[in-house]
Amino acid sequence: MMPSAAPADLADCTATELLQLYQSGEASPVGATRAVLARIDALNPQLKAFCLVAQESALQAAAASETRWQQFRRGGAPCGELDGVPVSIKDLILTRGMPTLRGSHTVDVDQPWDVDAPVTARLREAGAVIVGKTSTPEFGCKGETNSPRTGITRNPRDLSKTPGGSSGGAAAAVASGMGPLAVGTDGAGSVRIPAAFCGNFGLKPSFGRVPAYPLSPFGSVAHLGPHSRSVFDAALMMNVLKKPDARDWTSLPPDSSDYLHGLDGGIRGLRIAWSPTLGYAKNVHPEVARSVAQAVALLSELGAHVEQIDPGFDDPLEITTGLWFAGAWTVWNTLSPAQQALTDPDFRSEALLGEKLSLLDIQRLHLQRGALGSQMRLFMQRFDLLVTPSVAVPAFEARPAGHSPMDPVAMLGWTPFSYPFNLTQQPASTVPCGLTSDGLPIGLQFVGPMFGDALVLRASRAYEAVRGGSVDFSRPFTSLR
Repeated sequence: MMPSAAPADLADCTATELLQLYQSGEASPVGATRAVLARIDALNPQLKAFCLVAQESALQAAAASETRWQQFRRGGAPCGELDGVPVSIKDLILTRGMPTLRGSHTVDVDQPWDVDAPVTARLREAGAVIVGKTSTPEFGCKGETNSPRTGITRNPRDLSKTPGGSSGGAAAAVASGMGPLAVGTDGAGSVRIPAAFCGNFGLKPSFGRVPAYPLSPFGSVAHLGPHSRSVFDAALMMNVLKKPDARDWTSLPPDSSDYLHGLDGGIRGLRIAWSPTLGYAKNVHPEVARSVAQAVALLSELGAHVEQIDPGFDDPLEITTGLWFAGAWTVWNTLSPAQQALTDPDFRSEALLGEKLSLLDIQRLHLQRGALGSQMRLFMQRFDLLVTPSVAVPAFEARPAGHSPMDPVAMLGWTPFSYPFNLTQQPASTVPCGLTSDGLPIGLQFVGPMFGDALVLRASRAYEAVRGGSVDFSRPFTSLR
């Protein structure tokens, strides 16, 4: 599927629209990059989505891409699938020539920054224009984006609200036109929470589908995935991000499939399990529950066989936070006392909660996680997809670091639909499915079987194609200009 006419401002274009305009000669990578940089200059002081803007290197990369597209129109070829498309990288991910400070005052800026993580390397190879690094809470430690280093990142749809986290900068950037594509990480919902809060599409692929290096200190719950303004763009980006990299010994075997192929194949005949609470979520916001139920009814109209059923597991919050706190304690012990004194109070609290866990406690958590993973593998033999709300609540107030005591419920109790599928490592997406009465986005989550990334994208696209424009991308940042 090809898009309709592009918006007048190139910063409002999707990646797919930009590539089509480059091919026809109606727009150039330099023009698109300048438009995105102008949008960053105008909005970032309020949103704090970017912690680093790489204007000079971005314009150099755009100029090189523009030359390639000029040659293309004379019989040459672009260098890759995203040639000339502006993208951003979350500030947990190594990026050659740019500091990766992880939202922390503990990281020394004055060191060589000469390594690209796998996703960064693949994006460069595909010709993408890296415009900067997006904000994250310290070490990606929570579902809000605030830190002593970068302050409070805000939601483009309502500046009083959080964009979520920990990929809040990435989501705010995409939602406000500061680049059509962004790379985020997701350890307990950190792609899906902010994508849902900001009204974007977000995908947490199957664990290992997108290679990582270095591996996260928080272990095998940590995934990397795309933020975008359309499913089509995310599929295009995944074709790049999933390419192999030998540095990740946990990565899956190479996948040569094209995620764009069959993307518009629909969901007729698919078996979909619909779980409005997963059996334990007691505090789903009524407007969230209503919008998601309406979206699920539309899935039936599209020909899917929908059955309301819970997967049958108890709330795995204690498993998630226990393993997370153990990871925080591990990171804490790499810091000197002087560095520890500089940390975010939320990260410090997580680390000290991790200190209380014994080796036996951690082993039990791993065994409980394994049992959950086996249960979900069995459940997904009966169904092609599971659908739930993405987050139980709309975006809440943007708050400073350390605003309230840290415990499992405070950390993740409000997002009961996201973290189970980091434990099970299944692919999961969030698609905008409506707005609250206050104009805040609501997300619908598709969860697939392990390795079912293409199916999750296809189902997401089927819903996106008929949802009737329930989330207007032009609206969130208009009032900020």
